[in-house]
Parts: sequence; C-alpha cells; structure tokens
Amino acid sequence: MSKLLQLFKTHPESVGETYFQHMAASFSFGVPLFAAAFAAFIHGVFPFLFVRTGSGIITRLYDRMVANRSRSTSR
Repeated sequence: MSKLLQLFKTHPESVGETYFQHMAASFSFGVPLFAAAFAAFIHGVFPFLFVRTGSGIITRLYDRMVANRSRSTSR
C-alpha cells in the first residue's frame, strides 16, 4: 500500500472504522461544533441570545463521545 493511502487509512482502522465511516463520525461532531462556535460568537455580541446553546451542544457531544468510548472499550 502506498504511503499516501496509508496516511488516510491508519487512524480510521485503529478505531475500527473505514475511511468513510470515520469521515461521517468526524463530521457528526464537526458540524455541531461549528454551530456552537457560531452561537458563542453571536452570544458574545448579543448576550441575551443563545444563552445556553453553545454549552448545550458541547455537553451533548461530550456525553456522546464518552458513551461511545465506554461502549467500544467494553467489547
């Protein structure tokens, strides 16, 4: 396998995913993080907007990540 191809496969395989499965999982965290960042910026200017939005998104993502980690380590 070429070194370039290996760069794209090593980490996803290390967590038991294909390249595209890993991409989807990563995007499922990245998109909400963009939303949280947007909410935080708007909240900084208008403190009465998005009061709990950013922290709520982060909390849900953290809970999801910890739940997935716990499930994968119990195999």
